Amino acid sequence: MHIEFRHLRTIRAIHQAGGVARAADILNITQSALSHQLKGLEEQCGVELFARRTKPLRLSAAGLRMLKLAEEVLPRIEALEEEFRALIAGKTGRLHIAIECHACFDWLFPVLERFRHAWPDVDVDIRPNLAFAALPALAREEIDVVISSDPDPMEGITYTPLFDYEPRFIAAASHPLAQKPYIEAEDFRDEVLFTYPMDRTRLDIFTGLLNPARVEPRLVRPIELTAVILLLVAAGRGVAVLPDWVLREVKYSTDYVTKPVTEHGLTKRLYAATREEDTVKPFMAHFLRLARTEPVKLQRI
Repeated sequence: MHIEFRHLRTIRAIHQAGGVARAADILNITQSALSHQLKGLEEQCGVELFARRTKPLRLSAAGLRMLKLAEEVLPRIEALEEEFRALIAGKTGRLHIAIECHACFDWLFPVLERFRHAWPDVDVDIRPNLAFAALPALAREEIDVVISSDPDPMEGITYTPLFDYEPRFIAAASHPLAQKPYIEAEDFRDEVLFTYPMDRTRLDIFTGLLNPARVEPRLVRPIELTAVILLLVAAGRGVAVLPDWVLREVKYSTDYVTKPVTEHGLTKRLYAATREEDTVKPFMAHFLRLARTEPVKLQRI
C-alpha cells in the first residue's frame, strides 16, 4: 500500500465537505478525477473508506483511521510549507552570531533589540567565540555571522565593513602616564595590562602596536568583564586599551584618563563575515544595515 499526501488531503476534504462534488471544489479538481482517485485508493487499501449509502457521505471505520492520520500529518506538512514560503520570501531564517570582538556586546545588544522587532520570526542566537574557530564554523553553516576586526579571506565568505573605531588607552587619573599627550609602545613595558581573555592575534593593542614594536608588558592579565577592567584601572592596579565605544561612559569621569595610542591614534575597522549566498537575504541585509549605523551612536555619546 502506497499512501500519498494527496490521498490524505482527499480523505479530509470529503469528510469536511460531506460529498465528492463539494470536496472536488475544495481540492480544485474535477468530480470525476476525485472519484477515480478515491476508487484507486480503496483498491490499494483493499477496504471501503466511505459508507456510500449514507448522506452526507460518511467515513467507514477504515476511513476514520485514515482521517486520524491525515489530521496528524497534514497540519505539520502545511506548517512546513508555510515556513518554506516565508523563508523564500525572506521573512524567516536563522541568525546565529559568533563574536571575535569581546567588547562588541556593548553595541550588539541594541542592534539585536531593534532587529528582533522587525524580524520576529528569525531565530537569533549569540555564540561568543572564545573556544572555537568561527570562520570554519561559518563555512560549515553552524553559524551565520562572524563579527571580527581581522578579516581572513575565505572562498564563499563575504566581509561587510561595519564601522571604524579607535582603541584608546585608559588609566587612573593619578597614573604617571596621565600627563602624556599620547601613549607609545615603550610606555607599556613596565605596566600591568588588562585585556579581554582572547588570543593576542585578536587584541588590537598587540596587533596594532606591541607586536610590531616587540614590546612585552610587565604582566598581561586577562579579565572577562569590562566593568571589572574599569574597576581595577580606577584603583591603579593597571592599564587597558579599549574601543572608544566602551569608554563612552567613563571618558568624562574624573577617576580616569583616556589617551590616544600613538601620536596619530590607532584606527581599526569592524567587519561582519557572512556566506555569500546569505548576504542578500532581506533579514540579513537589514541586520548588516543596523550593525553599520547603531554602533556609531554609542561613539558619539
